[in-house]
Amino acid sequence: MKELTSRLSAVDPDAGAAVQVIAYFDRLAATRAGVEALVRGAAVLAGCPARLVDPGHAIRVRVEADGTRSDRDDPPDPAWPSAAVPRVGSATLWLERATGSDVVDAVILERAAGVIREVLDRTRGRAPAAADPALVETVLDTNAAEQARLHAARQLGFSGSEAQGRALATPDGQPHILLCSASTRLAGTELPSGRVGVGPARSVLHLPDSWAAARTALRFTAEGTPQDPGERVVYADDLGGIAALAGFVAPGSFPLPDVRALEAATADAPWMLTTLQAVASTASLRAAAAEINVHHSTLQKRIAHAEGLLGWPVHTPKGRLRLQLALLMRQLARS
Repeated sequence: MKELTSRLSAVDPDAGAAVQVIAYFDRLAATRAGVEALVRGAAVLAGCPARLVDPGHAIRVRVEADGTRSDRDDPPDPAWPSAAVPRVGSATLWLERATGSDVVDAVILERAAGVIREVLDRTRGRAPAAADPALVETVLDTNAAEQARLHAARQLGFSGSEAQGRALATPDGQPHILLCSASTRLAGTELPSGRVGVGPARSVLHLPDSWAAARTALRFTAEGTPQDPGERVVYADDLGGIAALAGFVAPGSFPLPDVRALEAATADAPWMLTTLQAVASTASLRAAAAEINVHHSTLQKRIAHAEGLLGWPVHTPKGRLRLQLALLMRQLARS
């Protein structure tokens, strides 16, 4: 191998470096190295930080270029070079390199991801997660036998009855489950696209509660467009007592007077809904103006116009609360 590497390096330095990378990860595989060692090898060889994000196994490993472990919760940059770990759900290995990758980076990612898959299969089992809707359905079915739910959870990668996960609700009605701890905020790359309601972290046998909360949280989401401004991802943990409002406003129900006033105001001007959403969701009027990228004086004129249509002030604490409730009830009735 050394002789081959030397000959290749003399002809094509990239080819020689690629062979060295393959040999390096082959040695790690032969010594049954763990996930952290493999991520460390990728970081050191690439000369930049590397991270592995595996929602199915609740794994987040990040290593600096000098080999020091330094985990972070910020989401990976989609522009970074990456490779999906074969047959392991949404697990991805990233190289935190702002500039374009080269052939050697591609070999590092491909070989490291392959060995990581072998390690995960050997140590933690396969984690099909959302790939098998029938298993997810069984875990969330309170009418299923407890042993059947535990068995389905193990097939989804849960290590035991105390392992925790979050249920995710999407508009298509298809449930999802991701393993995670109560303190973990899910990265955008781990979530389905579009509107998502995220349930609280619960142990296996209590995941139906997370699913119910996720469906409630979904009702508070919005498309994030001028016609439907608001958050596309809502955590049930963040709703608190506001979640109870969902029990009083059924989807498709006849709108309450404040919601009717809001709809009438919205029809008056194309900027109305985004402006009122900014006023309701930011800490100050200056912050609201910055949110929608208008001058403070322009926002003041818009607010005065909106208040005349709504019939109540929105710049006072009580009026702002009334506006927040009207926006929430509008969203719940529309959902």
